[in-house]
Amino acid sequence: MNFNLSQIPDRTAKPRKSGITMVMDKGLSIQEAKNLMSVGQPHIDVVKLGFGTAFVTPNLKEKLEVYRSYDMPVYFGGTLFEAFLIRNQFEDYIKVCKDFGVSYMEVSDGSITIPHAEKCGYIEKLCKHGVVLSEVGSKDAAHIIPPYKWIELMQAELNAGSSYVIAEAREAGNVGIYRGSGEVREGLVQEILTQIPAENILWEAPQKAQQLYFLELIGCNVNLGNIAPSEVIALEAMRIGLRGDTFELYLNK
Repeated sequence: MNFNLSQIPDRTAKPRKSGITMVMDKGLSIQEAKNLMSVGQPHIDVVKLGFGTAFVTPNLKEKLEVYRSYDMPVYFGGTLFEAFLIRNQFEDYIKVCKDFGVSYMEVSDGSITIPHAEKCGYIEKLCKHGVVLSEVGSKDAAHIIPPYKWIELMQAELNAGSSYVIAEAREAGNVGIYRGSGEVREGLVQEILTQIPAENILWEAPQKAQQLYFLELIGCNVNLGNIAPSEVIALEAMRIGLRGDTFELYLNK
């Protein structure tokens, strides 16, 4: 840090297992990726190339090389995995990840229906090739999953080999663990946490109010995802009590 301040909470050190920040890259240019890394690298743990953007991103290998030069893990959005799967191209997906040097992979079923045992089978297969993050929850706001089912699905996917289970919210933060307004489904979240360790859950939280909720509930080392590139520094400041919303959170009174 740039100077000394007392009463700052301890953040886990990179490479960290908890307190991770996942940033969503929805189409940054190579120069923008460089700019992001120049200021955000100490505070970012993994970058997701959102949904299916990797397919249409120009100079994809060159951009991935920028992230690689900063030792920054990158993975393709779960929608791309589903796009390969529905076209019966699962093996092609593995090859694409290898060809592009992507060793983090997301397994999701937010856009297509996959029997859960089959989904866990894909997790087991991909674990042989790298780190797997699996997403639980639907992108369909009308599809409400009861808390016991969230817990059951998350536990099964962790058992299958996922390093983290991602709590679905979309890039807008208005489905899954959130209501259409963006408000947290607090009862759902708290019930999940009675059975699933917080360090194994990556909460998609693109909105500031959502980030604040999880910081207050779990602490500065909560795992947060779908963070906009422009919000990385602001989030890190909020994590450690240097933003108005959390200013008094860690002060001794």
